[in-house]
Amino acid sequence: MAEKTYPMTQAEKDQLEQELEDLKLVRRPEVIERIKIARSYGDLSENSEYDAAKDEQAFVEGQIQIIETKIRYAEIIDSDAVASDEVAIGKTVVVQEVGTTDQDTYSIVGAAGADVFAGKISNESPIAQALIGKKVGDTTTIESPAGSYDVEIISVKKTK
Repeated sequence: MAEKTYPMTQAEKDQLEQELEDLKLVRRPEVIERIKIARSYGDLSENSEYDAAKDEQAFVEGQIQIIETKIRYAEIIDSDAVASDEVAIGKTVVVQEVGTTDQDTYSIVGAAGADVFAGKISNESPIAQALIGKKVGDTTTIESPAGSYDVEIISVKKTK
């Protein structure tokens, strides 16, 4: 069975590689040191510091595996290869709901780089799915749990 690919920009991949390096070279040694210290307290059966350090170690190791997989199966998307007014990964798009004056700005990123609070939405999200491939001036329907609504694409530019 083929592994899932993870579409992302080169900047997103670089960020993942930095995060992986931090986990391996900083967090992992810190956790190992905490385990050593907790072991020195004696009886491990009632040692909450040891249990917490082991839980954190499992979390860190899991994060390392997830990031390594994303990097291994990364599919680098070159937003320069797409028309300048077309929505794609690596682009920032301004949309306006039809019938209103409210505008929203989204940066389309690969799933690995999604951060809703920073306005970065995954290419797998319903909003991005509805926008990708569309151009400035196009109107599209976005399906959401609260119902569907139409938006017009106001502008598209390469994300910095």
